[in-house]
Amino acid sequence: MKIKNKQLKEFLMDSDLLDKEKVEKAFAEAKKKDVPLGDFLLKEKLISEVELRKLYAYILGIPFIDLGKETIPSEILQIIPKPIAEKYNIVAFKKTGDDLKVAMLNPEDLQTIDFIKKKAGLKIIPCLTSEKNIKDAIRQYEKSLKAEFGDIIDKSAQEMTAVSSDNKELEEDLEKVAQGLPVIRIVDTLLKHAILQSASDIHIEPGEKEVRVRYRIDGILHDAMVLPKQILSGIVARIKVLSNLKLDEHRLPQDGRFKIKKEGYRISFRVSILPVFDGEKVVMRLLDESSKGLTLESLGFYGRSLEIIHREIKKPNGLILITGPTGSGKTTTLYTIMDILNTPEVNISTVEDPIEYRMPRINQTQVNPKIGMTFSAGLRSLLRQDPDIIMVGEIRDKETIEIALHAAMTGHLVLSTLHTNNAPAALPRLLDMGAEPFLVASTVNVIVAQRLVRRLCPNCRIAYKLSQKEVKSLENNFNTKEILEFLKNSGQLDKKIGSGDELKDLEFYRAKGCSQCNNEGYKGRIGIYEVLENDSDTEKLISQSASTKTIANQAKENGMAIMAEDGFVKAAQGITTIEEILRVTKE
Repeated sequence: MKIKNKQLKEFLMDSDLLDKEKVEKAFAEAKKKDVPLGDFLLKEKLISEVELRKLYAYILGIPFIDLGKETIPSEILQIIPKPIAEKYNIVAFKKTGDDLKVAMLNPEDLQTIDFIKKKAGLKIIPCLTSEKNIKDAIRQYEKSLKAEFGDIIDKSAQEMTAVSSDNKELEEDLEKVAQGLPVIRIVDTLLKHAILQSASDIHIEPGEKEVRVRYRIDGILHDAMVLPKQILSGIVARIKVLSNLKLDEHRLPQDGRFKIKKEGYRISFRVSILPVFDGEKVVMRLLDESSKGLTLESLGFYGRSLEIIHREIKKPNGLILITGPTGSGKTTTLYTIMDILNTPEVNISTVEDPIEYRMPRINQTQVNPKIGMTFSAGLRSLLRQDPDIIMVGEIRDKETIEIALHAAMTGHLVLSTLHTNNAPAALPRLLDMGAEPFLVASTVNVIVAQRLVRRLCPNCRIAYKLSQKEVKSLENNFNTKEILEFLKNSGQLDKKIGSGDELKDLEFYRAKGCSQCNNEGYKGRIGIYEVLENDSDTEKLISQSASTKTIANQAKENGMAIMAEDGFVKAAQGITTIEEILRVTKE
C-alpha cells in the first residue's frame, strides 16, 4: 500500500495512539533505515497490527473489517476459491444483491479485484483487515471432520479390510495398507483437523466394534469421530510408518515422533502406542514448534509474582522449581523462562524425558533409563560441560535432588519440576526425598505452583452476580473473606471494590458459546499460580523441617497469593470462570 511515512506520522500525531515523542523518534529511525514507518512500528512493538491496519483504512478512506468475529457462510466463501484466497490474501465475506464485500491485506491490488469481479460477475467492495484475520478466514474453507470422513469412508471402506493377525506376510501387508491412499487420507485428515482445532492430543481408541477418535482441546477431551473397526490396523500401521516404529510389534508399547511442516505452521507429534484388549491404542501429543516465544505475562503472571520470578531468574545460582500435576503447563513455564535466559553469553544444558520442544542454542539431552542414562547420570555429566544454566526435566529421586542442590550451590542456576499440589508442599517434599534441610534452605530461590484454566471466549461471555446459595457453596471450598480482601488489594480490577462490598456484589462471568468458540464458551487456556519466594523467614522454617501448613501460613503473611486468589482475580477480570477455578483447585 502506498502510504507515505509523513502521511502516517501526521495521522499518528492526531490520533493519540502513541506518545508524540515516540512517533517523532520512530519517524526519524524509519527514515534513516529507509523502511516504511508502519513496518518499523510493528517491529518495535509500538503499535498492534490491528491498530495500524485501522489507521491505514482511515487514511485510504475504506472500511476496516474484523473477521475474527465473523462466521462466513460457505456459499459466500466459495465465491473466491481457496488457492486464490491464499495466494492473494483476499476473502469474500458478505454478499448483498450484486455487491460482494471482500477483506484484503492490500485493497490497492486492483488487478486481483478486477480478476474477482470478472470471475464472480459482481461489484467488488474492498475492505481492509489484518493478517491474522485473513488466516482465520481461510481456515473456514475446511470441511467439518464428519463431512470429510464420510467422503473418504464411503468411497474406500472396502479397500481397507483389516489384515488377519495370523498372516505370515503380516508386515508386508501392513506396509501396503499404510502406504495406500485411503489410509493416508484418513490419517492426514485426522491430523489436519486436530491442528485446525488447536488440539493438544489425539486419542485413537479401539473398541469391540468401532474405533473412537477424541481430541483434547483446552485440557478437555472431546469426541471427534467414530470409525469402522476394519480400518484400525491401517491407521495404526500408517502412524507407525510416520514415526519409524516396528510394524509387526503388537504386544509391546512403542514410542516415536514425527513432524509436519507446512506453510504457516510446524507441528511435532509425539506418538505413544499401547496394546489394549481390542487392538492398539494410539495417543499423539501435538507440539507447535512454529509458535512464537511466550512471555511470562502471556502465561498469566502479573504484579508481585511476576516481579519475584524476573528477579530470581536473573540470579547466577540457585534452584527454581515449578510444581503441579501432569498437564498443568509446567514444561511451558520452564521453556518460557529458558527462552528469556537464552542469550549468547550463557551455556544452557538440559536433561529431559522427553524433549518436548527443540530450542536453538540450548544443548538438550534425552533420558534413556534402558542404557543407564537417567536424570541423575545425565545431570552428573552435564556438570562437566561448563554450564551456566541447567534444566532437569523432573526431580524424581534422592540422587537427582542432591546433585541439583549441589549444582545450585556451586554457581549454577538450576531449573526443574516436581509433583506437588501447591508451592509450600514442595519444601517438605524435598526433605522427604532425603535432601539436607540446610542445603534446601540455602539454594532454593523460588517455587511456582500452577494449574491451567480455560479462557472464556470474549465474544459471548455473560456477566452475572453470585446468588446467596452460590456464595455459601464457595464458602465451603474457599476462605472467601481472604479472597475478597485479596481482590480489594490486588489493583488488577477495572472496577474498584468498596470497603463494604461483599462477594455477592462483584461481577463475574459465565460461558455461553458461539461460533467463534465452537459453542464451548471457552477458547484457549491461561495459568493460575502461587509463587513462593524463599526469604529469610522461610529459610528458618526449612532448617527446622517445618510442616507445609506452617510454611504456607508464613508465606501468606509475607504476601504470597495462593492459587485460588490468583484464580478469582482472573475470574473477576472476565478471563475465566469460578467453575474453572473450582475444577482445577479442588483436591
